[in-house]
Amino acid sequence: MTALKNGVGASANDQKARFFLVIMRLNLKFLLISLCVTVALITFALWANCGVGHGFVPKWPQHHGDSDSPFEQTEEIDCIINQEYAIGCRKEGDEVYLPFSFLQKYFDVYGSLNVVDGSRRFDWTHSYGKVNYPKGAYDPRGIFMYFENYNVEMRDRVKCISAIDGVPISTQWESQGYFYATQIAQFGLSHYSKNLTEPEPRRKTVEDGERETATWIVPKGSSMNRTIDRARAGAGAVLSFSTGKSFDTAVVLPMDHVLDLVLSVDVLLKPNSTLCVTLQNRETQKLYHVYYILADLLIGVQDENIYYGIGLNCTGGWKHLTRDLFVDLQKGLPQYASTDKRRKMRRTELKVVEISLLGNGSIDNLTLSTSEHISHFYDAAEWLIRHQDPSTGGWPIPVRRKLGSGFGELARGWYSAMAQGHAISLLARAYYHSKGDKRYLRAALDGLKLFRIPSYQGGVLATFLGKYAWYEEYPTTPHSFVLNGFIYSLLGLYDLNSTAPANQSNEAAVLFEQGMASLKKMLLLYDTGSGTSYDLRHFTLGIAPNLARWDYHATHVNQLLLLATIDPDPLISQTAERWKNYMVGKRAPHN
Repeated sequence: MTALKNGVGASANDQKARFFLVIMRLNLKFLLISLCVTVALITFALWANCGVGHGFVPKWPQHHGDSDSPFEQTEEIDCIINQEYAIGCRKEGDEVYLPFSFLQKYFDVYGSLNVVDGSRRFDWTHSYGKVNYPKGAYDPRGIFMYFENYNVEMRDRVKCISAIDGVPISTQWESQGYFYATQIAQFGLSHYSKNLTEPEPRRKTVEDGERETATWIVPKGSSMNRTIDRARAGAGAVLSFSTGKSFDTAVVLPMDHVLDLVLSVDVLLKPNSTLCVTLQNRETQKLYHVYYILADLLIGVQDENIYYGIGLNCTGGWKHLTRDLFVDLQKGLPQYASTDKRRKMRRTELKVVEISLLGNGSIDNLTLSTSEHISHFYDAAEWLIRHQDPSTGGWPIPVRRKLGSGFGELARGWYSAMAQGHAISLLARAYYHSKGDKRYLRAALDGLKLFRIPSYQGGVLATFLGKYAWYEEYPTTPHSFVLNGFIYSLLGLYDLNSTAPANQSNEAAVLFEQGMASLKKMLLLYDTGSGTSYDLRHFTLGIAPNLARWDYHATHVNQLLLLATIDPDPLISQTAERWKNYMVGKRAPHN
């Protein structure tokens, strides 16, 4: 019995000892976990306090009354907006919270929920405009403003890039498409600027008839040979082809080429002949066929087949094509593809899988590259040379335009100071880049004529209060005095004055100085105290101001920042700074 009792007692003691050790281990684990949690909470609190409370984003103080738990006082309430209507709001302590969806529309502000470093936050912005600070003093031979960021050809209001002229076709005011000198000049200026800011393009010569020859597949009954074309300058070898009418007789070059999607080629096509490039979406494996044909056609679409006409007058003559295949595909995607789907396609998704030749003709210097900016630039410059009115020196706008209620309609063939200024900026650079091609200089100088002709006589010159000369983007009746178009025209005058020979730049210099004097006298008329006015219709029509959208307001700021590098008058730089502050919600002080 004693032994049994001792055994039972010993067992109980062992159990107590084991229980004590288990409890101790649990306590140690609990302490360690608690310590880790405490350190993590302190670290997070310090990080939040440093990164938000006292960092570059100050924290807005919140007040919830006397309660330690503001959520105990949360309630849904109605907010009455200017005694006109009610919206649902939330009250927490002594704070009232309004839905951002209401604030966004009511105050024209912008915001989005984002995840940053694993944490959700709400980003609020007062405007969507972007300020582009000049990298130095403005160079009339260099980058035009911040146009290296422009992709004119990808705008929704560009129907396509004409394969006949190599310039954009606008649908801004007429859906069938037309040549718009302002947009064409912007296209050329953007490519000129990109050429100065982007790396040297990567090029691959696919076929030149001599040094680089490709392995083409020639079906039975078709033929292909490399011959000397003595009628052509240089008299080098070219690739000539002859096939039947059906696509299964085409001469074909299979490829697997990615990234370099800018096609350059010299073509000589006979009637009913075609150059076709087949592209494939590498993700969906879908095939698209882009055809370049002898026709006066802007663009045609039939399922996955996209057609661009290079002009009927090209029959029997050589033509150089520079085509961005990505752009040509985007503009010709099947009609059932929505705008959103077009935007989602990326250049990196595409590859060239085949080039085919059908009919009779020749090609030479077939090249694929990452870009050909200077070629696009000169396409725009040559269009301006060919389409300048010799009597007025202007580039007429071939569509009707009504700026707004109260203004007379502008008939087809009106002129714009902004178009004249952009064109002169481009031609001045073409004169410089071509090392003195006088065709570009003559066209730019002729473009000055309209700046001396009153708008009621078909020119672009208006006068404010009978005293200050103004160059009208829209030569309306009554005058509209659009700000951004006027400043663009000043830049064109400055570019020509700085680039033309001294004995030919006097006219541009006088017009520029005259315009700058007017700008300084009239600039503050566009200041609303919280933004800018697009024009002065509130003055000429006696109606409410036409407030500039944030992108136009940002353009005003960017233009003044650039002008401040040309003219040191503090009025320009100080106004630019004040207008920039409007974009982050700052306003002029009230009384």
